[in-house]
Amino acid sequence: MSTQTLNSIASKELYTQYDWYKNTFPPVVQKSCDEFFLPGFKFELLGISKNITPLMDKDAYFVTKIRIDKQYDMFFRSSEKTISIILDRVLGKNNKSFNLNKLTDLEAKIITSFNDYMFNMTSKLLSPPPANELRRSNFDIIHLTFLIKDTEQNICGKFIISLPDALLNPQKIESKGEKFDNSTFTKSTLDVKIKIGTTKFTMFELKNLDLEDMVIFENSNIKKMTLVVDDYEKEINLNPNLGLITPIENNDGGENMGAENLWDSIEVEMSAEFDAVKITLGELKNIEEGIVVDLTSIYNNNVTLKVEDKTIAKGELVIVNDRYGVKINEVIAQNNQNNQNNQNFESNQTEEATQPADSEDFPVDNHNTAEPSVEQQDEEFDYSDFELDDEDI
Repeated sequence: MSTQTLNSIASKELYTQYDWYKNTFPPVVQKSCDEFFLPGFKFELLGISKNITPLMDKDAYFVTKIRIDKQYDMFFRSSEKTISIILDRVLGKNNKSFNLNKLTDLEAKIITSFNDYMFNMTSKLLSPPPANELRRSNFDIIHLTFLIKDTEQNICGKFIISLPDALLNPQKIESKGEKFDNSTFTKSTLDVKIKIGTTKFTMFELKNLDLEDMVIFENSNIKKMTLVVDDYEKEINLNPNLGLITPIENNDGGENMGAENLWDSIEVEMSAEFDAVKITLGELKNIEEGIVVDLTSIYNNNVTLKVEDKTIAKGELVIVNDRYGVKINEVIAQNNQNNQNNQNFESNQTEEATQPADSEDFPVDNHNTAEPSVEQQDEEFDYSDFELDDEDI
């Protein structure tokens, strides 16, 4: 997860602290405005964030920085629309379009004085600054975004107060009643992915992958697999299905199966995972608790082999010694090549059929319309789609 996402939407602390912020600051902010400008503006808390970027959008802002002590500051940001709303109420409606860059000294003094008054009121909600502490970074600041609304004209703008997190002491929400019993949903199901393992495969072996071949995954364990739900991964402790055990014979393909060039000898990582599998929430809870799970139903699902997130083959799961393997029953890469060859063959036939019998300008070579042989298909195997990382070379 990126730092930006973490600071903007994924802070669990802000979720549990939201009620404290909402009950603490808005009443003081509203009171400050009523006392300074008289009633007529309504403040409403719009959001709490550690990342100010998505809150400010593309608006221009008037910023007032007020020092708390040598280490901590507070910031008050008023959008161009907010300042226009305030000045129209205080100085009277101006028929000209408001421009923040042309703010007069009087207008700037009004906004700055209001921010000073707001600081005196809201700073009372902060804890005393700790002694001998290093200055905090920007991501240790909490931004409270308010909408300020002119109740007569029914127009609004943004007003953002930035507070040092170190001086806040928010309370987390606590449940006061019986907690919800989620055991009701133990039989409900969800779709998950289950990864079997990985292994290194040369480009030569990948190019020559064929039906009935056996791929053994060196980085696998018959007692463990990995469950994936969105971005969450958890190791599963399994009771292996010993009925999948398959004897393996020496089938290295003879002496001519070695790579003949540098490209063919390059290794890529191949992974194996089941097609989407349904498990119950009860099973998921057992997995979370590290209990050995009997997911016998997953063994009947197809297994997909992938390189660089590209599906290259499918097959059925087997067990060889203490490792998982896959017996190939479909090679996707070859099927794609066969489909392309068939399309080319049909295209050649169509062109031949449309040529005049006595044409001399467009001679037809009947020898080129035959479907390529299996050996030709292997030679033309296109594995250039696979992107290789530097560490794989």
